[in-house]
Parts: sequence; structure tokens; C-alpha cells
Amino acid sequence: MLTSLEPKVLEIIQNGDKTVDNRLEEICELLRSNVDHYDWVGFYLKNGDKRELKLGPYAGAPTDHTTIPFGKGICGQVAESNKNFVVPDVAAQDNYIACSITVKSEIVVPLFVNGENVGQIDIDSNTLDPFTAEDEHFLEFINAEVAKIL
Repeated sequence: MLTSLEPKVLEIIQNGDKTVDNRLEEICELLRSNVDHYDWVGFYLKNGDKRELKLGPYAGAPTDHTTIPFGKGICGQVAESNKNFVVPDVAAQDNYIACSITVKSEIVVPLFVNGENVGQIDIDSNTLDPFTAEDEHFLEFINAEVAKIL
């Protein structure tokens, strides 16, 4: 199911008439609208030389978490570990930063440009434990394509 969205992602990425932020926001909207268990989709990007992430384009409810220090929460941990992080149940995670009481699970996949972690895609789900290896591979594909325009 997720791979069927890949051609649309490529179409969005390759549309040079739009800004990078517009393309990232369009990807977020595409995912949130087409994948039932993707309730909030956003990109967090490294804030220059600071050890923090800044919220970039996203789709879903507004969030107060516009800046996240490295190491804090799931996103902050991924910024340090450079590894995918799948959280089946956020209630069982000590270092989780609650965005909404409806969020039950989260997946964060780092975004690399020339081997450097420059950000990540973050998905919140209101469903308990919905993420599979297919989600991870799909989000890695998206990040590899996004890296080409950053």
C-alpha cells in the first residue's frame, strides 16, 4: 500500500516550481491523507550549528514543540543516535514528549544529506502499535528523495 504512494512522492519532489518547504508540506499532507494510521506528519530539521531541531513543514494539529533539544524526546534521541526509532506505545516510553493525549505511537526516521543527520520525518499515530518494517522502508525512501533537494 505504501509503495503505491512512491510515484506521487517523486512527482512532488521533482516539482522545481515549488519551494522546498512547499514540497515538504505537500508530502506531509499526502501521507496524512492517504495512510490511515498517520495522524500527524512533520519534518524536524537541525537548527544550524545548534544542538536542537526546529519544526519544519508538517500536516496535522498544531504543536507547541517547535524546538526540540538533542536528546530530549523521541526526536531528540534520533538526532543523537542516527537510527530509526519506532515507539509502539508512547505511554511506555520514559523520554516521550507528549504532543497530544490522542497520540498512542510514534515513528521517527533520520534524514541524511551527504552522511550528515540534518533532520527527520516524524509520524504520530492515534493507533496503538501500527508501524511495521514497511513504514520504516517507506519513510527511508522519502528521506532519501528529500535529501536530494536539501
